[in-house]
Amino acid sequence: MTWILQVVFVAVVAVPIYFLIRRIKQIRSNILLGKELDRSDRPGDRWKAMMLIAFGQKKMFKKPIPAFLHLLIYVGFLVINLEVLEFMIDGLLGTHRIFAPYLGSFYNVAMNFFEFLALGVLISCIAFLVRRNIIRVPRFTKPEMKGWPAMDGNLILIIECVLMFAILKMNAADQILQSRGVAGYVNTGDLMISSLFIPLFQNFSDSFLVIIERGAWWFHIVGIFAFAVYITYSKHLHIFLAFPNTYYSNLEPKGKIHNMNAVTAEVKSMLGMPVEGAGAPPAEVGTFGAKDATDLSWKSLMEAYSCTECGRCTAECPANQTGKLLSPRKVMMDTRDRIEDIGAGKGEGQRLLGDFITKEEINACTSCNACTEACPINIDPLSIILEMKRYVAMEESGSPASWNSMFSNIETNFAPWKFSPTDRFNWAQDLNDKN
Repeated sequence: MTWILQVVFVAVVAVPIYFLIRRIKQIRSNILLGKELDRSDRPGDRWKAMMLIAFGQKKMFKKPIPAFLHLLIYVGFLVINLEVLEFMIDGLLGTHRIFAPYLGSFYNVAMNFFEFLALGVLISCIAFLVRRNIIRVPRFTKPEMKGWPAMDGNLILIIECVLMFAILKMNAADQILQSRGVAGYVNTGDLMISSLFIPLFQNFSDSFLVIIERGAWWFHIVGIFAFAVYITYSKHLHIFLAFPNTYYSNLEPKGKIHNMNAVTAEVKSMLGMPVEGAGAPPAEVGTFGAKDATDLSWKSLMEAYSCTECGRCTAECPANQTGKLLSPRKVMMDTRDRIEDIGAGKGEGQRLLGDFITKEEINACTSCNACTEACPINIDPLSIILEMKRYVAMEESGSPASWNSMFSNIETNFAPWKFSPTDRFNWAQDLNDKN
């Protein structure tokens, strides 16, 4: 009977792993549809950013209460998975709590620690459900959060709650079976949290308790692997992508806007300045800016998949606060949806700019970088917005008339105002006279 269960276990694990690997390859392929971008510089600073922001969650603690609750879930996710490692080994070898005999009394300490974390995760998930559905924090009620995004956020929290209950129920039934001396159930000592559930199962027969314990064990295994596949379609993909995303962050000052190399070279050439690679044949310029997701860099596409949909960017956006259509979170969500369509061969004839994101949205952006500063994992919605603005201005000449007038003045007068550069400091003439 044991070997049959082992075969079933391997099959149960192999199926989701197959789909998980296939989905990971698809996401990687979609990200690589973006344009090349070199982010290999300053490796020391990149490792530091990843450890502080992704692993240490430095930027989360701007809001201490949700940050602490998120930290409980985060630590619980990392540590409780050590128990899942034991589940895996037990499933493959047909054993039960294989680490217990080797760890002795430390096993009880570890299990109690896992249970306290499970309780912390449970409390945090319930608190987040309350924040989303009862308190209704404003950033969770924006228009882009209707339908699937709202359901996704709630569903993942409910799944976490159910998985934590499954662990506690399994441990409670396990302890009763240990106390009755049922074969195969090794002594783990008292477990403080799951012991509270023992009165609920005390009067059940041994065979029924085995069904409860084994059922919870199988439920947790299936749940973990189903969860792993599910999050690759969910905003919770940030659990994994937060680390590479912060490593490849833009380390330049946030006010620095990246110039287009082709335009820079042309301007230098017109001014008689030396141009790197001037003797080489001119490269094909292609499209200025971005009209579709594939016109963006691979980093922007990675950021779209990394977005947590927490809404901190939109909550800090001054344009959004004044009632404009712009929502940096929606920009990231739309970019992800569009590159998913492209990767799946859908949405022929559609474009990111126009069909997903409107000109009215991007024109509302002030380039203040509040969204980038607010993001807990260094996502940069502004880089996408600027690329779309460039496309509108340079490919379509579709910027507002007042903007085009400003662009023209900068080109001819080197200032946004329509007067000669020689008159630029006339305003200070009276000051010089008085001195």
